Amino acid sequence: MSRLGTPHLLGPDGLPLFSLRDINRLPVSAKEGIYRALIPVPIYDRLGIDSGDLRGRDGRSKVKFICPPGLGVTRVEVRMDPEDRDCVFFVEIADTPYGQIELSFCLINDPAAPRFDIDVDPSGRENSFGTLRRNVPEEVGAMNHGLSPNQVRAGLKMFSPFFAQFERFVDALGIDTIVAEPLSYNNALRYEKYGFDYITGKQLMLWIDREFRPGGTLFRSLDGSTPFRRQGSEKTVKGRSWAIHDGILERPWDGVKIYKTLGVDAGIDTFADRV
Repeated sequence: MSRLGTPHLLGPDGLPLFSLRDINRLPVSAKEGIYRALIPVPIYDRLGIDSGDLRGRDGRSKVKFICPPGLGVTRVEVRMDPEDRDCVFFVEIADTPYGQIELSFCLINDPAAPRFDIDVDPSGRENSFGTLRRNVPEEVGAMNHGLSPNQVRAGLKMFSPFFAQFERFVDALGIDTIVAEPLSYNNALRYEKYGFDYITGKQLMLWIDREFRPGGTLFRSLDGSTPFRRQGSEKTVKGRSWAIHDGILERPWDGVKIYKTLGVDAGIDTFADRV
């Protein structure tokens, strides 16, 4: 049942669709037509993409859909040039065994912004955005440029229009819950602002907030021993997030799982007085 009033999504045969797996069974043109709804509308004007054939002014396709039959997973990639290293927009979503939709990953990059190679180590090996091996000089550059951990470029500030479209897409499948696993501390706080609550990890988030305050364990560890542990970092989301990325928790950042019930703002804010 729709929570937002979105008409139910129907296949070419007029039958209702209830999952990504259902969509992925459709002919290519039909399922790709449906997945266009995930692309933030402002992206079309920004890149000069024709909303009909998804080609740019140079006549080349700018959008790639990866939605294999038999699987409940979908990726949408938008690039200025098909050969570009980075997507301008990338999203991966998946069915869950519990009838939800997982927002696995979303990136919206400004292609004109400086790039910082935090996604490869100093030898050029891929490092899963710094989660396997780190490229500290590039991370310092990214941090000083105002980026958060895992960001290779500044964003286009289009997550809000994307998420509004995504909620309607989920609603059209008759699904009422979105789940996610924030890649970093700042991602978790961002999702809080979009009405998410915690499946697991809320106590960790509250502990982090408490311990970054004067007298706390994390506050005392902001001792300038690395560029990511500067005094004053506790006052900002990015400052805390870089310190956590640097290992200040003395434990991996994991075990944080969140959910959003469509139409409901959970009202969670685990860092209320952020600067």
